Amino acid sequence: MAWRKWGLGLLTLSYPVVVYLGLQHFSPRVMALALVALALLRAGTSRQAGWRAMALLAGGLAVIVLASDHALPLKLYPVLVNVAMLGVFGWSLRHPPTLVERLARLREPDLRPSGVAYTRRVTQAWCIFFVCNGTVAAITAVGASDRIWALYNGAIAYGLIGAMFAGEWLVRQRVMARNAEEGRHG
Repeated sequence: MAWRKWGLGLLTLSYPVVVYLGLQHFSPRVMALALVALALLRAGTSRQAGWRAMALLAGGLAVIVLASDHALPLKLYPVLVNVAMLGVFGWSLRHPPTLVERLARLREPDLRPSGVAYTRRVTQAWCIFFVCNGTVAAITAVGASDRIWALYNGAIAYGLIGAMFAGEWLVRQRVMARNAEEGRHG
């Protein structure tokens, strides 16, 4: 089962490149089949309602492409992913514990109040990230060439996500060290 999740993850990550290369040789309608396949795989392998809803929305984009033969809905899929992630992280801000706190508690079940506050700030930072990334994804979908769209959504955005993870890890190390120091002196 793990290999299916990894395979689906790789397919999802490669989506912008597949669409870009596919549009060089095929009509948008043909490429919509790739989105349909991705949506069906996502719906068939996930038990979580959020992922199924995402699959349904992706399928809706594919139906629009099949009806119109326009590539724009194919290029809006990364926007949809950012909106979905913003929804998940944002929902957890309104209905604590936040998603980041839940993840942190897997490692540290007795998270201190300062850790809860920190995870809330990290969740807020991810929300800002998804707004910015989704906005750029939308701009590249609507106003940039297919090549620029694929470059941003298939490479640059992933680099930014990696930088966000790395930056948060560095900040977390400093926060943990400061909290440990305060714990020794307080």
